[in-house]
Amino acid sequence: MTPPNPTTAPPVLCGQAIPPAVWEGIRTEFGLPTLAQVRSRLTSIHADPEPIMRQLVRIFLGDEVLCPGYQFTETLEVKPAVRDLFARAMELRIAHNYFSAWMTTPCPALDGRRPVDLLHHPTPPILHALERFGTSKNTTTKQKVKTWN
Repeated sequence: MTPPNPTTAPPVLCGQAIPPAVWEGIRTEFGLPTLAQVRSRLTSIHADPEPIMRQLVRIFLGDEVLCPGYQFTETLEVKPAVRDLFARAMELRIAHNYFSAWMTTPCPALDGRRPVDLLHHPTPPILHALERFGTSKNTTTKQKVKTWN
């Protein structure tokens, strides 16, 4: 399966199915290790990996729990910009899967750019785009999010 072209892929629409190509694109471009793999790696370099584990963006696909690689630095720390955006996403009650898909697909509020490509820029434009995404129709859920694989 060919991952979506980041410049032509449609934006994520909350409440609608996330195409499997989004997950494959994340896997191809950034890596998509399992939560167990991340925990094992963190345990090998940190005496107590739990504080980092609690900050992780996760993708729930079927029975798998995966961690998109775009959130990690080379030393396996959570990138501060991703950590801050994800914390706000949780306040806005944006489900993990929607946040992950939003991060890697073109965003109309960012002139069609992907949030993941703007992590080294000042955070406010991305944060404002996330808040627009979070207040759009059908983005929040109080129940388990349906997963697509």
